[in-house]
Amino acid sequence: YRWILDPTDRYAVLAHVAIKKSETDYNVIVEISCTLSPEELLAVRRAYQLRYKHSLEEDLAAHTTGDIRKLLVALVTTYRYDGGEINAKVAKSEADILHDAIKDKAFNHEEVIRILSTRSKTQLMATFNRYRDDHGISISK
Repeated sequence: YRWILDPTDRYAVLAHVAIKKSETDYNVIVEISCTLSPEELLAVRRAYQLRYKHSLEEDLAAHTTGDIRKLLVALVTTYRYDGGEINAKVAKSEADILHDAIKDKAFNHEEVIRILSTRSKTQLMATFNRYRDDHGISISK
């Protein structure tokens, strides 16, 4: 039945189902927050609020804890720049920040959350490529 809903309502329902499961399905929230444009994510947040009378952020905060809460709430609340410009100096600097945090296993580091939640998709790709070039390993590894 979800396919008869318009996309913003469908994403709102999928997010709600993922949050309300006994074990929150983080993949759904990450996919929604990272693949949609800023305007689309804002529309999903509005649809969620209209449908469930709570904000997506409130429900995420209520059903998650610790470091994953910080990251997920930041991902859904931040309005990302959607342009295609890349700043190579920022990419290098942030690749080094990510490398240090990963090396120290400091995944809850505020700078890591800031980078992942605020940078545009193109800037993140430049940062991840720089990480791979400078450190010889993919960030996903």
